[in-house]
Amino acid sequence: MTGTFVGMPAFPVAAREALGDTQLRHNLAHATGVIRAKRAAVVGEVDNWEDLRLAGAAVKERALTDLATHLEELERMLVAHGATVHWARDAAEANAIVVGIAQGHGVDEVVKVKSMVTQEIDLNGALAAAGIAAWETDLAELIVQLGGDLPSHILVPAIHRNRAEVREIFLREMGGAGRPAPADLTDEPAMLAAAARAHLREKFLRAKVGVSGANFAVSETGTLVVVESEGNGRMCLTLPEVLVSVVGIEKVVPTWAELDPLLRLLPRSSTGERMNPYTSTWSGVTPGDGPQEVHVVLLDNGRTRALADSVGRQALRCIRCSACLNVCPVYERTGGHAYGSVYPGPIGAILNPLMQGTGDKQVDSLPYASSLCGACFEVCPVRIDIPEVLVHLRSKVVDAHRSDTVPSAEAVAMKGVAWTFSDARRLARAERASGVAGRVMKRMFGVTLPGGRAASGKLPGPDGGWTSARDLPAPPAESFRAWWQRVGRLGRQGGGES
Repeated sequence: MTGTFVGMPAFPVAAREALGDTQLRHNLAHATGVIRAKRAAVVGEVDNWEDLRLAGAAVKERALTDLATHLEELERMLVAHGATVHWARDAAEANAIVVGIAQGHGVDEVVKVKSMVTQEIDLNGALAAAGIAAWETDLAELIVQLGGDLPSHILVPAIHRNRAEVREIFLREMGGAGRPAPADLTDEPAMLAAAARAHLREKFLRAKVGVSGANFAVSETGTLVVVESEGNGRMCLTLPEVLVSVVGIEKVVPTWAELDPLLRLLPRSSTGERMNPYTSTWSGVTPGDGPQEVHVVLLDNGRTRALADSVGRQALRCIRCSACLNVCPVYERTGGHAYGSVYPGPIGAILNPLMQGTGDKQVDSLPYASSLCGACFEVCPVRIDIPEVLVHLRSKVVDAHRSDTVPSAEAVAMKGVAWTFSDARRLARAERASGVAGRVMKRMFGVTLPGGRAASGKLPGPDGGWTSARDLPAPPAESFRAWWQRVGRLGRQGGGES
């Protein structure tokens, strides 16, 4: 899988840098706040929202429970409607298929619908290596592409940019990629959108090959579904002669009727709308209408690895709404780039490790990129218990390091604690020693917590990192065991009741 941005540092390092960018934090706080408010308003209109969440989760779970059967049915129905179906085990195979189709038609450019899965496999990079330009047509994706940037949000890839920055990008870069931006371009949203529309129109009209993903794939009818808000998707899906759709195998929905709860959950959870402005569905080839050659690439790329995880497999229910990002206090302060993946935020913190496995320092850091506050689960339209999966993945990271040749300092410390706690006499001696240590620590590093509780300050040595962000209560001068023995002895001497 190529879901990690090559060269990105582990989350703590990347997050520290992001936290120092005040403009980034302002942009993120404003944008996520607006989206949260819109979502809350439209969700509040639905009396049975929780029942709808349960229904959506059940649909996705049913599809995952018998995924092989539904995928085979999807293939049969697509082929019956004139589409060509390809199977790709990983990014390399998927990219080779799409590049081969484009080269077979002799094109030097393709137009693309916004697609997380094509970002996941770095399709644009593979096409560029073959001399084929891949033009992003979603407004936010266009901003990211022209700016030589990386996406930082599932729904709004350019959420980290404000409109003044977008204006500068358009003025500086549009001319080198096609029709230039007007010289008198302002940062008014309507003017920016008009400049993007004029820039993209010529690409839509001349492109022979279009590339898309799919929000859902209905196995019963062999139907692919794309939902979007700008209309660029409709242009990419209908104008080119050839359409190639790269679809993750988890996007399957068993029946047409089961789309109902998902199409009601998605727009409210993502854009804060009651319904998507554009919902496009297609099944293979329709003579004389739309693309006359349709290819569907069904991609694994780590999804079967995630499916095999009994706790983590629920992450494959994800419908890419990004609601978890918009409520996450960690994401709001660090942005998406800190996660080092096209899947940022809480869902990225579980999806990337599930699909890639442990062993990479950057990926292993992601399950810890959370306060476990639970807000992500509360807003997830398909009830993915992200905190549960995060804790589960943390245990996997820890277990993976148990086999290291040289044990970590933490592992050595935990073994020492286990040895001490396993014997009452050793524990009693440790308690006596901790009382002495507590008095020394209070004198040397002592601070006082609210309420008059004693605490040690930042400890020296390897414990300094842990205590730099935490108040560490100083051990009491007398342990509970010693107190109990002393009180009990006094009680017996006085003959009173204990």
